[in-house]
Amino acid sequence: MQRRDGETFRKAIAIFKLHGGILKTTDAMRAGIHPRVLYAMRDAGLLEQLSRGLHRLTDMPSLGNPGLVSIALKVPSSVICLISALAFHELTIQVPHEVYLAMARGSRTPQLGCPPIRVFWFSSSVFTEGVEQHDMDGVWVRIYSPEKTLADCFKYRNRIGLDTALEALKLYRQRKTIKAEELIRFARVCRVERVMRPYLEAVL
Repeated sequence: MQRRDGETFRKAIAIFKLHGGILKTTDAMRAGIHPRVLYAMRDAGLLEQLSRGLHRLTDMPSLGNPGLVSIALKVPSSVICLISALAFHELTIQVPHEVYLAMARGSRTPQLGCPPIRVFWFSSSVFTEGVEQHDMDGVWVRIYSPEKTLADCFKYRNRIGLDTALEALKLYRQRKTIKAEELIRFARVCRVERVMRPYLEAVL
C-alpha cells in the first residue's frame, strides 16, 4: 500500500512541477490528481495549503509575495492596486494587512477566505489602463504601474487617506526616473488632474 502511495505521490509531484509547483484543486483534478491524493500529500508534508483550494509543493523556495501569488492564481482577472501596489513599488511605509484588489465594475465579488482582500470597483477605462505584469515565483501577477497607482490613490483619497497619496508622491519624487507625462495621463484617465496638478507642480 505504501509503495502504491509513493508512486501516486511521485506522479502528482511531477504534475505539480510541470505547473511551477503550485496548483488550484480544480486544475489538479483536471490534470489527473484526485482530491484524496492532495489531502494525503498535505498530511504527509509534501504540500502546503496557501489558501482554500490552492496548494504548493513544500520543497519549493519560499514565496516572496504569497498573498499576491494566491490572488493572481485564484482571481486572474483582478489587478493589485492602491496600498498593495504602493507596497510592491516601495512607495509607502505602510504594511498592508489585506490585499487591495481592483475589479472591473460589474464583476462578481471574489469569495476568498485567505488572504484577506479589500475590493475596489473600477470603471472600464480606469481598470484597463496602466496594468503591468510581474513575474513572482513563476506566476504572472497583474499590478498597476507606479504612475497609475499614484493617480488611483488620489482618486480614492477619501477612502485610503490623502496623506497616503502625498507620502507616495514624495517617495516617487526621490526616484531617479520620474515619468511626469505618464502621471498627467493617468490623472486624466482617473479624472483627478485638477486635484493632482498643484501637488505635482510642488514636488516635480
